[in-house]
This record gives sequence, C-alpha cells and structure tokens, in this order.
Amino acid sequence: MAFSAIFRKPKNELEKGGRKSAKNVESDVEMTQSCPVCKAANALGTLLENLYVCKCGYCFRVTARQRIAYLTDKDSFQELYTDIVSVDPIEFPEYQEKLEKAREGSLEPEAVLCGIAKINDVDCALFAMDPNFMMGSMGAAVGEKITRLFEYATEKSLPVIGCTVSGGARMQEGIISLMQMAKTSGAVKRHSDAGNFYITLLTDPTTGGVTASFAMQGDILIAEPGAIVGFAGARVVEQTVRKKLPPGFQKAEVMLEHGFLDMIVERKEQKETITTLLKMHSKELGKHKAKTRRVWRQATRS
Repeated sequence: MAFSAIFRKPKNELEKGGRKSAKNVESDVEMTQSCPVCKAANALGTLLENLYVCKCGYCFRVTARQRIAYLTDKDSFQELYTDIVSVDPIEFPEYQEKLEKAREGSLEPEAVLCGIAKINDVDCALFAMDPNFMMGSMGAAVGEKITRLFEYATEKSLPVIGCTVSGGARMQEGIISLMQMAKTSGAVKRHSDAGNFYITLLTDPTTGGVTASFAMQGDILIAEPGAIVGFAGARVVEQTVRKKLPPGFQKAEVMLEHGFLDMIVERKEQKETITTLLKMHSKELGKHKAKTRRVWRQATRS
C-alpha cells in the first residue's frame, strides 16, 4: 500500500468517517409502517406513541403483551398458567412444526396470556389473545387457560377482562378444539351466576368458535373501530347465501348498528372506559347501593 494513499482526500462522504454505524443509519432513515387503509407511511416512533393507531384511525394488530401493557397499571400484571401449552393430540400432519414456528414468531408459548392485574387500581383477572400465534386460534390449551382463569376469578370474586383476537377453533386439534367452546362457556356462566362481572374487548378479527363462545358472553361487549366480528368468514357467507354482502359486513360499526355490540371505543380511551365500567359494576358499589336502599326503606316506613 502506498503511503500517499493515507493522506489522499476522501472521494465520498462515507469515506470521511469510515463505515456508518447502524445507529447512524437508523437516525437518517426512520423506519415506517404503511397503513393498509389510507396507505400513509407511519413512523414507528409515532405509532408507539399512538398505541399503534394510524392517524386515519386504523388500529394495527398488537401482541397480547402490548395489549396488557395498554390496559393495566405498570408492573401489576401477574401471569398464570404458563405451564399449559399445546400438544398434538390427534397427530395432525405438520402441526408440531407449526406450533414451533408460532412460538418462534410470537415469542410466546401459547396463543393466550392469562393473569391478574390492576386497572387504575381496580383488581381484575385478564386474558389477552395473541394474533401472532396461529392468529389466536383456540385449541385445548387456550380453552383450558381461559377456563381456569374464570374459575380463579369466581373463587376470588374478581371481574374478568377478555381481549379477543382469533380465527376460531384450531382445526389441527379436531373435535377437541370444538369442545373448548362448551368448556369455556360453562366457566363464564358459573362466574356470572356468582354475581361477577365480565367485559370483552373484541379486536380484529374475532371470528369462528371464539365468537360462538366466550367472546360474545361478556356483560359488556366493547369493540375496537373497524374490527371484524363474526362467525363464518364473509366469503363463506356470500357463497352460502349466494348474494352480494352489504358494505362493511361484520365490521364493528355495522355490528353496533344492529345491536350485537354495546360500544366501540378508541384504543387510547379503552383503559379509562373499562375502569369506569369496573367501578360501576363493582361488588362493593353493589353492597353500598343495597345498604342505601335498606336505610331508605326503613326511613320511609317509620
């Protein structure tokens, strides 16, 4: 190498300071995510600040842990039933490989997270389904975890908050996956019979056997804007009835219009809305109201 090369003037900007670090490159070109509705390029930093909601209002799908972080008080979530995971009960072809791929892609052992938490200091039980784990499909493990959570909530007299996102029952487990509909529904009913409160937050998409069981059994049904909520997919329905479906079929806004939902709540407002509902339906408030009625009756009789 000639010594003169050491002192030569750099020919381009990259040579001035050597190769740019990854940090410098990232600062020059900020990563973005395109919105499927308005096609706008959203900077990831902006999306994080807006809880992954585009400026047009489109709600990007988020992981179960992100959902829990948005709803619960910091560090209050305590996960339960982490040892319950899917197996291959009927030896379905390539199912084991799909499970391994789902665990790698979602970084979760199963399609639902269950636990207890506080929402603005209100104690509750909570589950959140993960769209990155086989689109939150329900197999035996998912059904068992949700059933146990409702049983725990019944024993402890806790309200349940359920965040659903699912393509339905998991076909790789056959009739075993369909049995979870009855099992979870029974647990929800026992929880309700004991006088406990249940809110479901339906996110995109909530379909199939999950819709036909615990997703639609909440005392209050909340949906995110634009979420698909239904049983069979739109194409299946269209092929069955042999008619063109109306615009917005199975969208949350249409479901609300036809009485299938109680409200649609923006993601940024969900924590406060759920807090208000929990306080309105708390057992302590119910006891206070009952005591007030008794005192009022006694006063009017005397």
